[in-house]
Amino acid sequence: MSVDDVRQYHEAYNTQPAARANHVAANAAVSNGVLRAATSYAGTRELAHDFSIELKQGTITNQRQSGRCWMFAALNTLRYELMHRFKLENFEFSETYLFFWDKFEKSNTYLENVLATLDEPTDSRTFEAINSYPADDGGWWQMFVNLVDKYGLVPKSAYPESANSKNSDAFTQYLTTKLRQFAIALREHHEQGAGTDELRAFKKKYMEDIYRICAIALGEPPATFDWRARVKDGDDDKDSDSGKKKADDTNTKVAKVDGGTSAATATADAKTKSAQGESGIDERKQIVEIGITPLQFYRKYVPVDVDDFVTVCNNPMPSRPYYTHFQLKYSTNVAETGNLDFINVPIDVLRKAAVDQVKAGHPIWFACDCMQYSLRDSGYFSKDAVRVDELFGMDFSIDKAHGLEYGDYPSNHAMTITGVNLDKDGQPDRWKIENSWGKDNGDDGYYVADGEWFDQFVTEVIIRKEFLDEKTLKATAAEPTILEPWEALSARCD
Repeated sequence: MSVDDVRQYHEAYNTQPAARANHVAANAAVSNGVLRAATSYAGTRELAHDFSIELKQGTITNQRQSGRCWMFAALNTLRYELMHRFKLENFEFSETYLFFWDKFEKSNTYLENVLATLDEPTDSRTFEAINSYPADDGGWWQMFVNLVDKYGLVPKSAYPESANSKNSDAFTQYLTTKLRQFAIALREHHEQGAGTDELRAFKKKYMEDIYRICAIALGEPPATFDWRARVKDGDDDKDSDSGKKKADDTNTKVAKVDGGTSAATATADAKTKSAQGESGIDERKQIVEIGITPLQFYRKYVPVDVDDFVTVCNNPMPSRPYYTHFQLKYSTNVAETGNLDFINVPIDVLRKAAVDQVKAGHPIWFACDCMQYSLRDSGYFSKDAVRVDELFGMDFSIDKAHGLEYGDYPSNHAMTITGVNLDKDGQPDRWKIENSWGKDNGDDGYYVADGEWFDQFVTEVIIRKEFLDEKTLKATAAEPTILEPWEALSARCD
């Protein structure tokens, strides 16, 4: 490019009538930033934060400075089911509990992958993919499933947040360095003639150090814990079994007030006493668990089976044919489990399944590119709300297939759908989204996405099998098409 070219660009920018519009746009963008300057009052006004179908959720959660969005979104889907099954006012799972085991399991899987690729050059595409992010924060729904199936779940009260779960950068940095140090050692032992058994003995010893790093950074997770929860006023006693699967034997009881008084009577008495000013004691029925394990807690109190969901994607690239079962190599976080898989379907199939699940009263984990046409502070995902085309005077449209193929629409964030608005024809024109960025972002932590944004920038949704059409269900049983780690649908969520 020559100096004359630059001079011509300068003249074009400052030539009337375009110059006035360019200068006004520059004043707005330089002073306020691109997003604020591009925010459309008319676009945000038309996108109301109300919905024809809404699911009542607990208080908003906050992942802080960590890449745990996929974990928060998944736990938010499960806590909704638990709260409504057991009539709790509010509840939150411990995200730190799964964070500990995810770091530990990813570390083990990384070293297993190193052992599986000892003869690969370090600059091969396969080893570079394995070595890129040995134990990063990001993940998918199926990684969540792997952790829950193996380690169960605990309430946040049993294992609260720590400085390193809320801001994970330093912890992850030094964990990653240690893992790569171990990878170097394993490959060097291999070059010196060490056999499989000897290498595995080294790896087993290395994992002792990994556990120590995780325990020092996050604290050791509980093997058992106690839990108390008060149910809402006026609810009859409920069978504490979830109905999903038989609970393990635990020291469980439902605490009765006033020497065995029924919950309904206790509630009425408490209200009467409160009205008379005779008692300030909270006499609502309690659920009490003493010494329950995380797996027992999951099996007893989560009324859905995390394995009974399917990852449904929409990727219109010609190389990803619809109704195909895909599986991604080197993608699991727990070594003994299978790699991540998904079914690619047309957008109308994905959209209908999502609507049907919300209409039936169940929230949805989903992944998207949250950076596209996004107003973080006010809580909008919409091209009509973010008019960068008007600000810069040019079109920014890329179709979904090319956006995914060229890496412009990566799945960089997971959230939870908790509502939808259906138009007069029964079609979704906007979605209610529960985020994990705290209540100070969006509308008290919630966002609204219009229908066009959903279709273009949502790439994965997790659907209960009962809401899948027959053709998609059939694809889940088909032999998977294996993808190399660099052929993923999109980047994993963090």
